[in-house]
Amino acid sequence: MSAEGLQITGLELEINGKEIIQGIDISLQPGKITGLAGESGSGKSMTGLAILGLLPEGSRTKGQIQFAGKNLLKNSEKEQNKLRGNKIAMVFQDPTASLHPMLTIGRQLTDHLRAHTGIGKKAALEKAVETLRLVQVPDPKTAIKKYPHQFSGGQLQRVAIAIAIICEPEILIADEPTTALDVTVQAGVLRLLKQLAEKLSLAVLLVTHDLGVMSSLAETIYVMRQGQIVESGPRYEVLRRPQHAYTRALVEALPNHEPFLAGAVAATATEVITVKQLSAGERGN
Repeated sequence: MSAEGLQITGLELEINGKEIIQGIDISLQPGKITGLAGESGSGKSMTGLAILGLLPEGSRTKGQIQFAGKNLLKNSEKEQNKLRGNKIAMVFQDPTASLHPMLTIGRQLTDHLRAHTGIGKKAALEKAVETLRLVQVPDPKTAIKKYPHQFSGGQLQRVAIAIAIICEPEILIADEPTTALDVTVQAGVLRLLKQLAEKLSLAVLLVTHDLGVMSSLAETIYVMRQGQIVESGPRYEVLRRPQHAYTRALVEALPNHEPFLAGAVAATATEVITVKQLSAGERGN
């Protein structure tokens, strides 16, 4: 594990002449979850793609993304390919879009692992079963023979997380990983991310518009608006005493947000989900 994690300094991004990210600084630390919050179009997902070097054509970047002693923005495509899915991995919002519907889960896990490590088929299968067990997919020896459509939404997201971590990356980018899940399943996935960060010393960047999710996981929160970081700090400080009007608006947009501003910030995923469920009940949903 890289002792320094990953450091973004002065990152700027233009796409076809349009300014998308304007000189942001973000620090990711091993074993810690860092939250990046903001509305759609704020630049938060583009930040994750910039780390991976997956920006669209017409992109121009400045600044530094320091990882393992190198500025990733200076990497060649070949160098980035060695990092993607290996040292730096990503979990996307919709696992049905990121998994191949015609390949078994075992095939997708082992192909990915073997491409990066070159280990044999038998060892790769054993590692696949072990990783599915780690992310708490039931009966992993049977699961590796199944196809994506045979899993529930929550299980499928766990499979996507397994694929992301099977090569034992140092950095994990989770881009809205629970948006498509109901609140009960969401709680389980959030707990899993927290456990994996601690157990594997993963530096996790959690990208979401939902500050309620942040309250249960992120130790540090960065709030992004129109390509800029408008506020950052420890989660309790940001959620209890937001200094920027935009941050306060995001907190107030939460269902039953009063406990946050009163200082009762949720400490666990279970607590934040309960707040959401209560609010949904009040609306009659």
